[in-house]
Formats: sequence, structure tokens, C-alpha cells
Amino acid sequence: MKLGFKYIDGGICAAQGYKASGTYCGIKRPANDTPDTKHKNDICLFTSDVPANTAAVYTQNKVKGAPLIVTKANLEKSGGKAIAVIANSKNANTCNADGIEKAQKMCDLVADELGIPSEQVIVASTGVIGQVLPIEPIEAAVPVLAKGLCYNKNLEAATAIMTTDTVKKEFAVEFKIGGTTCKIGGMAKGSGMIHPNMATTLNFITSDCAISAEMLQKALSEIVQITYNCLSVDGDTSTNDMVVLMANGLALNEEINSEGEDYEIFKSALCEVMANLTKMLAKDGEGATKLIVSSCRTAPDVKTATTVAKSVVCSNLLKCAIFGEDANWGRILCAIGYADADFDINGVGVDIASAKGSVAVCRNGAGVPFSEEKAAEILSEDEIFVNIELNCGDVSAKAWGCDLTYDYVKINGDYRS
Repeated sequence: MKLGFKYIDGGICAAQGYKASGTYCGIKRPANDTPDTKHKNDICLFTSDVPANTAAVYTQNKVKGAPLIVTKANLEKSGGKAIAVIANSKNANTCNADGIEKAQKMCDLVADELGIPSEQVIVASTGVIGQVLPIEPIEAAVPVLAKGLCYNKNLEAATAIMTTDTVKKEFAVEFKIGGTTCKIGGMAKGSGMIHPNMATTLNFITSDCAISAEMLQKALSEIVQITYNCLSVDGDTSTNDMVVLMANGLALNEEINSEGEDYEIFKSALCEVMANLTKMLAKDGEGATKLIVSSCRTAPDVKTATTVAKSVVCSNLLKCAIFGEDANWGRILCAIGYADADFDINGVGVDIASAKGSVAVCRNGAGVPFSEEKAAEILSEDEIFVNIELNCGDVSAKAWGCDLTYDYVKINGDYRS
């Protein structure tokens, strides 16, 4: 329980009226494939029992995957309503001449199988960029997915969108709107090619709260700025990044159609889900051994706080130092110094912390004596906190990242194989 939210299980199936399924269809067969090989799911489907108000945000990369283009067009045609989402891993369906045709075909296949309008289907893909997506395995999988839809198969879907992820990522909360119990749950994937302003992440969030399409989009656009857009693993912004938020209203609360107390409660619950998924994504960075949480406090405004926090967590030099458990705090000051924000560097303080304690390394923009032994003990933990004080305001923000390791190079050196 936190701030009136109850943590619950169920991921995208936690809220009322959402079914999911997942299966392996063979989009990318491994070189040593044999008939008795056990495969991970590589495609999933989930649906709302009724048309849901749907909001979305997309990658800011100029190169956009075909599924994003089709999804955006479908939501415009449907007036922001969706019933189903189909998503595959292993192939991003990006930079292909037939990409849009195949992304649309995936929507049409689902629509025909479920008897719904094609424009009420959202499509997403993740995986290798620039390889032609085979549509035949997907054609065979859609009837299997539709038949397997169930209110408790969130795990099948969460594992189907994983690429280099080592763990599935789900989170859900229960909360009250005007005395009515509502729920928000989500699932995410992402491990590499992750950088602020969206990342190589697919994020699907569902709610049974009644909220207008306009307020749903407003809430998502606001919360993404302080969660997913404050996430970095390696500095690369991908092409297929997408956050989709659906709200079907089955909780039967009075619809939220303007700002006010109910909207703030919904937004806080959404932030709780998205912030926890963001943390999971950072912790599971490719080859990562440590989560890094950069907190910028006593800033004059949100923009300054987020800019500084992101600048620190994006520093490759700092990521390497954290991997090596070296309290090279000068790299933190360097990253703070090149942040595009206005503040007095001579007022900055920095502490490095973990479950093993905290050590002050900088005050008033200059180093202070500290125990290297204590710092090494702190950095031996798998969650490291860099706490920054700007001492020029009362606003705070966080950013999330991970260390940069030898395994990151190994994973990306032969990613296609």
C-alpha cells in the first residue's frame, strides 16, 4: 500500500474486462531449431470486453516502425477507441517496403477473427530492425490467440513481448474514485536501445476507470514525461517505442471529464504504475548488474530537476564507474555541469547511497573527504542512488538507468544471431 494505492497482481488483466493470450508462432526460428525445442512466446493478443477510450504516445525518432504508423491512423479513424491489441517480438517490422501493408494485415486478421472493426485494433512490434516480417506465422497464430483469450493470461502476453529482456515486467494498483474501486495494470518490455524521449520499450496499460478520451491522453502525456522519458540504458532512441493506455469504464465510477480531485487520483495511480515499470525496465538493461536512480532535489522547477537527473543517469562514464564500483564522483559533477539547465554549480551537493548507507562526496560544488572503503561497500549493492541537491528551490525529479558492462557489448555484438 502506498498513498492509498493497493498493489495487486494481474498486469494488463488486473482491471475488469480485459482478456489476454500469448503463443509461439515462429517469427524468428533459432538456428538449432528442432521439433522438440521449447520456445518462448513471440506474439500476444489482449482485448477489452467493450470499446475502450485509448491514448498513446510514440517514439520521437524520425524513423518510425510501420506498426506505429498504422496504430496512429487506426486511433484517428476510430475516434480514440480500441478493443484489441496484437503485438509480436523478434521482428520490429521497421524500414521494410511492405511494413505498413503487413502491420495493417495483422489488424485485419484480428478484426476478422473477433468480429470487430479493423480500426479498433492496435498493432505493435519489437525486435530486429530492417528484416522483412513473415506474415504466414502470424496468420496461423491469430485464431490460436483468439481462442486462448482468458481473464488471467496476462503472463502469457507479458512474456511474448520480451526480446533481450531477462524478466517479465508487470505492475498493477487498485484505488478509489468517489468511493468506487478502480484498477490500473500494465506490462512493458525493454532492455536495450533505451534513451529518454521514449525508448525501445513497448508499454501497454489498461484500466477499468471511466475517464474521457481527452483526459486520458492528457494524463498519459503528462506522466510519460516524468517516467519513461526519464529512462536511459545506452543512449539510443529506438523506432518502435509505444505506450498505449486503455480505459473501458467498467468500474462504473462517474466519468472523469475535467481536472479536479478524481483526475489527480487517477493520474497519481497511473504514475505509480508507470514509474514502477520504468524502474523495472532500467534494472533489466542489457548486461546490467546495477540499477541507478538519479534524484535531483531542491531544484527551481520540474524542467531543471528532470534535465539534471537525466543528464547524470545518461552518462556512460558514470555507468562504467558504477559497474566498476568506483566512487568517481567527478563524473557526476561533469554530467550535472553539461546539463542544459540554469543553476549555480557552486551550490550543488551530491551523495552516493544504497542499502549499505550513504556517503557525501560533494558540497558547494567541491569534493569533500570521504571513506573510499565505505563508498566501495555502498557501491557493492545492486541498486545505487545518486542524490543531488541544487539548493535553489523545492522541486524534485528522478531518472532511472543502469550500469554499462562487458555483457552489453557481447549482447549487441551478435544481436541478429
